[in-house]
Formats: sequence, C-alpha cells, structure tokens
Amino acid sequence: MDDPVVKLENVWKIFGERSAEAMKAVREEGLTKPEVLERFRCVVGVQDASFEVARGEIFCIMGLSGSGKSTLVRHVNRLIEPTAGKIEILGQDVSAISASELRRIRAQQIGMVFQHMALLPHRSVRDNVAYPLEIRKVPKSKRWAISDHALGLVDLTGYEDRLPRELSGGMQQRVGIARALASDPEILLMDEPFSALDPLIRLQLQDQFKALVAQLKKTTLFITHDLDEAIRIGHRIAIMKDGVIVQIGTPEDIVMNPTDDYVREFVQGISKLKLVKAHSIMEPMESFKGSLDTAPRADEGADLDQLIDLAVGTDLPVVITQDNRDIGIVTKPRLLRGIQGGKDE
Repeated sequence: MDDPVVKLENVWKIFGERSAEAMKAVREEGLTKPEVLERFRCVVGVQDASFEVARGEIFCIMGLSGSGKSTLVRHVNRLIEPTAGKIEILGQDVSAISASELRRIRAQQIGMVFQHMALLPHRSVRDNVAYPLEIRKVPKSKRWAISDHALGLVDLTGYEDRLPRELSGGMQQRVGIARALASDPEILLMDEPFSALDPLIRLQLQDQFKALVAQLKKTTLFITHDLDEAIRIGHRIAIMKDGVIVQIGTPEDIVMNPTDDYVREFVQGISKLKLVKAHSIMEPMESFKGSLDTAPRADEGADLDQLIDLAVGTDLPVVITQDNRDIGIVTKPRLLRGIQGGKDE
C-alpha cells in the first residue's frame, strides 16, 4: 500500500494501574488476557493490532460489544493513549507530537461522528455545523458559508435555521456528518453512527454516506457491530474479538474465506448473490472436457446473481472472461458452493 493515511503497528491497550507491568509480562511471558486480569487486575482492551488504511478507503472495524473496536479507533486521534505500539497519521507519529499539534490535527485533519451526536439543542442546524469553526475563530460569514455547503452535501439545504429537535433522527445524524465535514478533514472516524436509526433510514444513510465519501475522497474508519453494514459500505473489513483483530479482508474475502469458526458464524447468514464474484469461484478451462463454443459468457466481475441468470438456461458451464479472453469456467456445482459461501467442499 502506497503512503497509507492511517497506519497502526502492534498497538496494545491495557487498562489498569499496573498496565506497564502487565505489558512487560505479556512480552516476556506471553500472558493471555485472562492471565493479565488475574495477575495484575488489568484489562486488555486491544492486543497487538496492526493495519493500514489507504487514501479514500472505507475501512470497517467490526465486532460485538466489548470486542475493542471503539477503543481501537480512539487511538487514531489519541483520545486514548496506547500502552504500546505506534500510530501514524499522514506519516506523522501522533504519539510523539505536542499537545498543540495534536489539537491542530484533531481540528483540521480528523472528523469524528458518534452514535449520539450531542447536538447543541439551543443552536440552529447551521450553528451546530459551524461550531468547530467558531472555536477556531473563523469569521462568522465564512463559517456560515462553509456550514451551508456542508449541509448541502448531506441534502439538508433549507433546514439551516431549524433547531435539532425539529429534525428526525436520521436528519440529526446527517447534521453530525456535516459538522464533521465542515473542517474538510482528511480522515473521518465513524463510531456506530447509524446503529440507533430505523432500518430503512439506516440503509438510506449508508448508501448516501458511501456515495459522499467516494465523492469527497475521505479516508474513513467506520466502527460497527453489524456485518451487513460493514459489507454494504466497506472496502475492507477488520473483524475483532476480545481485543484481537482476527481477520482483515475485502467483504468477498471475509465471506468466502473466513479465517476461523468465529468469523464463519458471522458470515453464514450473509447473502452472497451480489457479493461473490465470478473470479472467486471459477475453475480452470481444462476442467471441462466438452465443447464450450455455445456456452454463455460473463466477465470475471459478474456476481452470483448474474451467473445464475446465465446458468439456468443451459447445461454447459458459464465461461468467464477477462478483456474478451476466456480465463475459466463456473459450473453449476461451483455456483451452488459459491452461494453457500465459505462452507467447505
């Protein structure tokens, strides 16, 4: 990956008064999380986490409550200090910078959106979005212009003078996103921003957010406990359990090649029809011994849904192409296995 925007190397977070002792024992003796708790009365929140996030990428960190996902993301803007490890933002080690430089990075390079936005109830929508700029003493006319532009990006033009209580939950969440965008940050940290919303509104905001991030090319770390949401919006997903990142991959990688039973249990209920692509399930051309002259053809990026439409009308396999060149085939047994996802053959 060229010049990652966010980079974490071997990050640990151990909570407790004896965290330094516990960290030393982990390194020297290989203590487990329960052993750290028993010996030092310390809680291991994050264990040896490493990943990189490319410019413009939506990197989802997914896990159940207590998995360490929110703890991990708060290290990026140093709301939480790591016990060990290194965090770089745009090539800069954030653990080595001054308090004033950290405030500048938080104000200008990182925007954060939480599940509960805590909008100021007595301020208008425009003033809520402009509030971070007001703190930075940006002139009123300029911050209002920036605020109105940010509200336009999230389709809230016309609501500038409303109070938060006059908006729906989904609209309030969009105000929070606009507030995060007002400073034009390089990085967005999204901590379960849509989890409290109704399912239909949530789906609409997921689609709108993904399109907005693509348009603005914002590098995003998105925290969620919902694998469907992670698959829907993420370019890559990191799955956490008990403070450990157990697998990182594209949505297709996660579904087709779960690394262990924990991940396999998560993905078993996920629909593969629009997710799994032909290149993931195809076999070599030589595996079919008959003529393929009349077989249907599909691009390597065709999804299972498209392949099924082609396969139902023929007894031949579907030939997979790349740049108009035949590169493999998908037989009906392989197609059925693809629908099953990561189940062993």
